[in-house]
Amino acid sequence: MVAVGGPTVVLELGGLRIVTDPTFDEPGGYRSPSGALLTKTAPAALTPDDLGPVDAVLLSHDQHQDNLDNSGRAFLQRVPLTVTTPSGAARLPSTTRALVPWAHLDLPRPGGGSLRITAVPAQHGPPDCESVTGEVTGFVLTSADLPTTYVSGDNASLDVVRHIAERFAPVDTAVLFAGAARTGLFGGALLTLDSERTAEAAKILRARRIVPAHFNSWQHFTEGGEALREAFEQAGPTDRLVLLQPGESATP
Repeated sequence: MVAVGGPTVVLELGGLRIVTDPTFDEPGGYRSPSGALLTKTAPAALTPDDLGPVDAVLLSHDQHQDNLDNSGRAFLQRVPLTVTTPSGAARLPSTTRALVPWAHLDLPRPGGGSLRITAVPAQHGPPDCESVTGEVTGFVLTSADLPTTYVSGDNASLDVVRHIAERFAPVDTAVLFAGAARTGLFGGALLTLDSERTAEAAKILRARRIVPAHFNSWQHFTEGGEALREAFEQAGPTDRLVLLQPGESATP
């Protein structure tokens, strides 16, 4: 697993290379559909060419530049499969597959067998936020001989995490989009998990390992690595937290 920066993580599972929410643009300002200005503050640690062959992209949503930027859209053209929301799939290349929550597809593995990709709910803000922030999805990756991996996408709701835990806990690795994202929307309400909720999500999922993502490289993320460390120290135990800076990697 390699952190590229923001929401972009490279996962290696069962001989497959999978990328989450590809963002490779240089720092700068981007206008969201709601009119909010999103400012990228740091470049990606890797370029698309650095990644090598990629089998699939897991795209939580396409409507915000901090989850799919201009170079990320170009990247989708060279990937054989992108999995995302039904509304996102209608706007993206023909290689995109739509999954509604709890639906799945099986991705063949090079050595035989398959990796199951299950779409799971995500709530990108307070309750009933979808009419403003749009449709968002998370993913759970499973196979009989592989660790269960959860990728949250932009989710701010612990109730959503509880629903996922009911079906999949205990989770081996949870890639949780954290950072306490806030803009002017909903009176400054959380758009992703803050650090305290990230630590609580770890308990709900009974996760062996938590890898936070999307807590850096953008100005609208209000809590970084230090806040995550403090939250896990208070919640305990801290050995489950794997805090990767852009360019850093971890093995299962």
